[in-house]
Amino acid sequence: MATLRRLREAPRHLLVCEKSNFGNHKSRHRHLVQTHYYNYRVSFLIPECGILSEELKNLVMQTGPYYFVKNLPLHELITPEFISTFIKKGSCYALTCNTNIDEDNTVALLPNGKLILSLDKDTYEETGLQGHPSQFSGRKIMKFSSEESTMMSYFSKYQIQEHQPKVALSTVRDLQCPVLQSSELEGAPEVSCQALELFDWLGAVFSNVSLNNEPNNFISTYCCPQPSTVVAKAYLCTITGFILPEKICLLLEHLCHYFDELKLAPWVTLSVQGFADSPVSWGKNEHGFWKGGEHLYNFVIFNNQDYWLQMAVGANDHCPP
Repeated sequence: MATLRRLREAPRHLLVCEKSNFGNHKSRHRHLVQTHYYNYRVSFLIPECGILSEELKNLVMQTGPYYFVKNLPLHELITPEFISTFIKKGSCYALTCNTNIDEDNTVALLPNGKLILSLDKDTYEETGLQGHPSQFSGRKIMKFSSEESTMMSYFSKYQIQEHQPKVALSTVRDLQCPVLQSSELEGAPEVSCQALELFDWLGAVFSNVSLNNEPNNFISTYCCPQPSTVVAKAYLCTITGFILPEKICLLLEHLCHYFDELKLAPWVTLSVQGFADSPVSWGKNEHGFWKGGEHLYNFVIFNNQDYWLQMAVGANDHCPP
């Protein structure tokens, strides 16, 4: 019965919301983007917009490439040649593919050259390395620093494939949007909606869920939070692949300047989802799958350069920074 009750429970998560201004010298927005290393999906929504500018569209189309290398031995990542070719000349990100963080051995290479190994008990004991127990299972995690273009040619003796992120562009018509005030993170009764209500609403929009709460809809009874307004059209862009924080910083910076010219939209959003089976979320914070594997963040960018930042992880993860 206890097991059945657990299965019926909705997955819990931790959500941190904060507000600031991009002009504030204490703003953490760039640091939080740069330290969320392993990004799987990036989406932005622009109300009262029917077509992207050429500059923004070009930026979206230039988020790749990334590479799949099959059957790569781990020792290749700590050879002096690899360190001098990739680590010392810039940042390099690597993550094991098609592994389950709560069941399989997983490896992540951070851009600062640190390797994070998430190992099952047998593999850990075979390595002879020293680590500490994972908070999610009986696994051990070991971290160490490496002391000691080109990607295709360097790994040419292995099966390597170049991939480009997938880009989906669409216009959503007659979209019911919550009314927001940048100064009211918790909303104001009958005046503006809360940050948490916006977070749920964005999930519905990105999932193409109906917001009408129609009585004959047996899939979803969700409706847009109130107060709300209907925009004639909104532009939705979703990029899926292995997306580097540097690319997301450029996209965020461009969206910050979206309001340099007068626009009808009062705000735009930028949402980023991390790989569910990444061993870390932000920085070196350990991440586990548990029931959903979520670690994500969302910016709401207002026309006065204020922003809301929402960061979410599973309930067993460390609280977002």
